[in-house]
Amino acid sequence: MDNQHPGINGGFFPQEELARFGFRHLGQNVQLSRAAIILSPENIILRDFCRVDAFSILSAGSTGCIDLGRYVHVGNSCFVAGASGVTLEDFAGLSPGVRLFSESDDFSGQAMAHPTIPARYRSVTKAPILLRQHSLVGSGSVVLPGVELGEGAAVGALSLVSTSLPAWGIYAGCPARKIRNRKTNPLALQAEFERDTALNTNTSNP
Repeated sequence: MDNQHPGINGGFFPQEELARFGFRHLGQNVQLSRAAIILSPENIILRDFCRVDAFSILSAGSTGCIDLGRYVHVGNSCFVAGASGVTLEDFAGLSPGVRLFSESDDFSGQAMAHPTIPARYRSVTKAPILLRQHSLVGSGSVVLPGVELGEGAAVGALSLVSTSLPAWGIYAGCPARKIRNRKTNPLALQAEFERDTALNTNTSNP
């Protein structure tokens, strides 16, 4: 089968081809699907071992920045609108169909909406989104401007996150509310994983 044809199996760009795209920063072993859409790569940071799957859109805009940390995973068909900044720290993840909006129109009726309208007629909320290490967002969920997910926070599928969520909790609903605490095992597993990774690297490169 043709590895380069996104309609067949998606495939990922080779590292040497990614290096020509003009990303603000490109780490090692980045996996970017050939079926993903990248807007303003000069304002996008892809750190070591992060992965962006097919049909996802990373849109940094002319003034924003999207920063994907080490071992971050962006699942299929996600939309990351980073005009006011979106950061996913190491080991954070987005399940398929997640939407992150760092800017949002006012739907109250006090202003007009949509980018087709001049700015003076609109009222747009603009604030960066931050997902701390080991935070996860479930499939189909929406995260609004100014939200920070604390370290290890996990959001269930089809949730609306309109306010920041504390660390190591499990949240779900519209709006998302805490269901219970989340175990902190990923912290110990991270230390073990990074130790094993360093050992494997040293063994393969004497």
